[in-house]
Amino acid sequence: MLQVPFIREHKDLVIERLLKRQIDATKLINEVIALDEQRRQEQTRLDNMLAESNTLSKEIGALYKSGQAEKANEFKAKTSELKTESKNLTDQLNETTEALNQLLYKIPNIPNELVPTGNSEDDNEEIFKEGTVPKLHDGALPHWELAKKYDIIDFELGNKITGAGFPVYKGKGARLQRALIAYFLDKNTEAGYTEYQLPLLVNEASGFGTGQLPDKEGQMYHVTEDNLYLLPTAEVPGTNIFRDVILNESELPIGITGYTPCFRREAGSYGAHVRGLNRLHQFDKVEILRVEHPENSYKALDTMVEHVKGILQDLKLPYRILRLCGGDLGFTSAMTYDFEVFSTAQDRWLEISSVSNFETFQANRLKLRFRNSEGKNELAHTLNGSSLALPRVLAGILENYQTPKGIVIPEALVPYTGFTLID
Repeated sequence: MLQVPFIREHKDLVIERLLKRQIDATKLINEVIALDEQRRQEQTRLDNMLAESNTLSKEIGALYKSGQAEKANEFKAKTSELKTESKNLTDQLNETTEALNQLLYKIPNIPNELVPTGNSEDDNEEIFKEGTVPKLHDGALPHWELAKKYDIIDFELGNKITGAGFPVYKGKGARLQRALIAYFLDKNTEAGYTEYQLPLLVNEASGFGTGQLPDKEGQMYHVTEDNLYLLPTAEVPGTNIFRDVILNESELPIGITGYTPCFRREAGSYGAHVRGLNRLHQFDKVEILRVEHPENSYKALDTMVEHVKGILQDLKLPYRILRLCGGDLGFTSAMTYDFEVFSTAQDRWLEISSVSNFETFQANRLKLRFRNSEGKNELAHTLNGSSLALPRVLAGILENYQTPKGIVIPEALVPYTGFTLID
C-alpha cells in the first residue's frame, strides 16, 4: 500500500496519478490525511501521558522515603488515573489506526508518469511488435481442435474429473508441457535467477503482503478449514520469502524464479475467447521475481522485458508488447508491460506474460526493507513477470506451428521434448 507520509507530502500528485486509473480519489485521500492527523494527535497525547506517568512513578518511592506520604499518595492516585486514561486512549488509537489502514487498503498503487491514461485494454499502448505471422494451410484448426485431433489434451476428461477449466494433458501434450517448464526455468537460471520450489498454498498474511488480499479474494480458491489459499501465481509465495526481512544493500539485487501450478476462480466458461487453453482455472506458470534498490528498479524492469523477448524470439512466435493504461493496470502495479502472442488460427492476440514494477507498494505491506549506505532502513522495490504462462504459449505453438503433416516442435524445445513432430 501507499505510505502515509508520501500521501501527506504529495497529495496533489497522488490524486493526479490515480486519475490515470479513472479514479477520483480526492475524498478518500482527504479522509486518509484527516485520520492520520487524528492518529498522530492521539499518539502524541498517549506519549505525553505515559511520560508523565513514568515520571510520577519514579518520584513516589522517593516521596515515601522522605516522609511525604500524603504527596506520594496523591501521585499514586494520579498514576492510577493516568493508567486508566492511557488504556482508553490506546484503545482509541488502535481503532483510529485500523480505520486508517482500512482506507489505505482501498487505494491502488499510483501509476508511473509514463503510464497512459485510459479506461480499458482498448487504450493500452503498443510499444513493440516482432515476428512474422505464418500463413497457414487450408483447413488449419484452432488449438482445441488440434488437441482433440492429435489426442494431446482432453478437456472433456478434465471436466469429468473436476470441472470446466481443468484440462488433462496426455502423451506428447504432457511431454511438451513438461518441456516448456524445464526450458523456461533453464532460460531464467541462465539469466541469473535462483530457482525455488514453492508451496502451492499460502496463508492470509502472504496474500495480504503481495496485494491479492483484500483486493482479489473472490478470484482465489479458499481452503476455509485451514484459512489457506491456493496460489493464483508464484508471485505470492516467492515475494513473501522476503516478508519482514531487512536486507543489506550489498545483497541487492535479488532474482528468483519458480514453477508452480496456479489456480484462479474467475475464469469464464462461454464463447470462443475462453475456449480450450484461452482461460483456465488451473494452469502452469514459470515466474521471475526481483527485489531491487529503488534507484535501479526501472532499469531492472527493462531487463526483464528484454529477457521475455529473448524467450519468444527463441520460440519464433509472433508477439507484441503493450504498456498498460491506467484503467487496465493491476491494483498493485505502478507500471506493467503485457506480452501477447498472435494466434493465427483464432486471428487474435493472446496475453502470455505481464511484467510489472510495484515500486514500494508491496514492500510497504511486506515490511521488506534494506539497510542503505547511511545505515538507515529503506523500503525496497519489488518486480515480477511471467516467464512464461504456459497455456497460451502452448496454444500459440500448436496453432502457429501446425502443418498438414502435424505440429512441428520449435527448434529450441526439441532437446527437451525428444521429438520434432506431433502427428
